[in-house]
Amino acid sequence: MSELEDGPAVVRRAYPEDLPRVVELIAEHAAYEKAAPPAAGLADRLAALLFGPGEPRLRCLVAELPDGTLAGYASCAPEISTWDGAEYLHMDCLYLTEASRGHGLGPLLMAAVRTEASRLGLAEIQWQTPAWNESAIRFYDRLGATSKEKHRYSLRTGA
Repeated sequence: MSELEDGPAVVRRAYPEDLPRVVELIAEHAAYEKAAPPAAGLADRLAALLFGPGEPRLRCLVAELPDGTLAGYASCAPEISTWDGAEYLHMDCLYLTEASRGHGLGPLLMAAVRTEASRLGLAEIQWQTPAWNESAIRFYDRLGATSKEKHRYSLRTGA
């Protein structure tokens, strides 16, 4: 837990009723990274990935403030490294509202992602951040994470 002015914040798994706020946070995150906003219907697509039958394909952890407000999220999913011949946990997103940064919520979210990786028996977490996001890079460096220079590409399939 992180101690804020009003008491401790907690990180927990997202609940279905959190989806409207999580979608708002995702839209804020996209704007922060100067990306296009999420497409319509995101809450429904996420609901299927997070809360569908069986083991969820996607995990979403939320940072909840003492007043119940969700101040950020991290999303992750198991992936496979061909080079290592092993699974790892891919953290797709970690985002905190501007007002919530610097209060210890980032380390709480990262600890929860590490716990999720351990729970799944995965020895590594991988993620990326924009090269211009110097505060995120400093945060990840302080955690002891290492970086690799790569370019991320995206190609639409038409499906």
